[in-house]
Amino acid sequence: MNQSLPLHGVRVVEFTHMVMGPTCGMVLADLGAEVIKVEPLAGDNTRKLMGAGAGFYPLFNRNKKSLSLDLKSDKGREIVLKLIATADIVSENFKTETMQKLGLDYATLSQTDERLIYVSHKGFLPGPYDHRTALDEVVQMMGGLAYMTGRPGDPLRAGSSVNDIMGGMFGAIGAMAALMQRGITGKGQEVQAALFENNIFLVAQHMMQFAITGKAAAPMPQRISPWGIYDVFSVKNNEQIFLAVVGDTQWAIFCNAFGYADWLQDERLTTNNDRVKAREWLIPALRERMKNHTSQELAAVFEQHGLPFAPITDPQYLMDDPHLLQTGGLAPMTLPDGRETKVPLLPLMLGGERLGVRMNPPVLGSENTAILQELGYSTEEIAALVQDGVVGASTAAAVAP
Repeated sequence: MNQSLPLHGVRVVEFTHMVMGPTCGMVLADLGAEVIKVEPLAGDNTRKLMGAGAGFYPLFNRNKKSLSLDLKSDKGREIVLKLIATADIVSENFKTETMQKLGLDYATLSQTDERLIYVSHKGFLPGPYDHRTALDEVVQMMGGLAYMTGRPGDPLRAGSSVNDIMGGMFGAIGAMAALMQRGITGKGQEVQAALFENNIFLVAQHMMQFAITGKAAAPMPQRISPWGIYDVFSVKNNEQIFLAVVGDTQWAIFCNAFGYADWLQDERLTTNNDRVKAREWLIPALRERMKNHTSQELAAVFEQHGLPFAPITDPQYLMDDPHLLQTGGLAPMTLPDGRETKVPLLPLMLGGERLGVRMNPPVLGSENTAILQELGYSTEEIAALVQDGVVGASTAAAVAP
């Protein structure tokens, strides 16, 4: 299976942490690239995150190898430069000056390898803001996404690391485009992706709404719905469910399914636009009719008649979602501490197959010996590098079942 993956034979050396850079490497690795994660002797600090960051390392570092060394030492840099000389792509998401001090920036590395593709993940693309320190939260606030997500006067960040993840995906898209272009020109190039510009792409629909209509987009909780019914309903047993009825055909189906002949014949509700105008009284009335049903009852009727619906689900319950389980959307994986779990895969199929977990998230330094041997280091030289604190002691690689 590995040899049939589209990026088989492509080597990526990454200097990344947290989410954005590791996401780029994960996408490339899932698509078959050999991704070598270069870590400090103590490991990527992302390994140690708690709370909301506890899942970052195992999720975004599957299918990778780990090389742990002292990058600030001369011998450590020598090893890394030898490794980069074998690579197609270098990926990083550290501050520009950090990579420059190490001599691992694109301007330096491209002098000796014009075929190198260098993917740089930053907070901002070059410009007036590029000196600022950016986080997903920062760009959501300044980029309009928090304004659009929360209620008026109460900006709210989105419930996922949307810019970090998508920014890494765009880094991977750029890397693959650069690979294709190199096949034509024989030359590599620098690819840049950034949190802020990613966020702007996400809110572009609202920017264009203003450009076309002259009216500013309202925050999503306050927006004027384009549909008569497009709401979350509180129902029996303190459950909640999202229900939608879009278009006139669905309105007739909905009314017939629930026996609402009075509404089907009500001239105030004939068209979708009529129902949008009637939302002020229609939605409270519908809430009264829905509240005595369970979410399962409503879901069954909506599913039977092809109407849009969605139960309100906590993320942890998705580990047992029947659709994900039956379609292979969750793959077994062993965490670096030895625990077994399941992990969501990339949301696509190639040739009718999901892109699975070939290698578990690496134990720190799992490939140290193998990589150094490939670079020409003898057993004695490797032992000396470990003894001198240049390279970490190698640990067993974790191959997924």
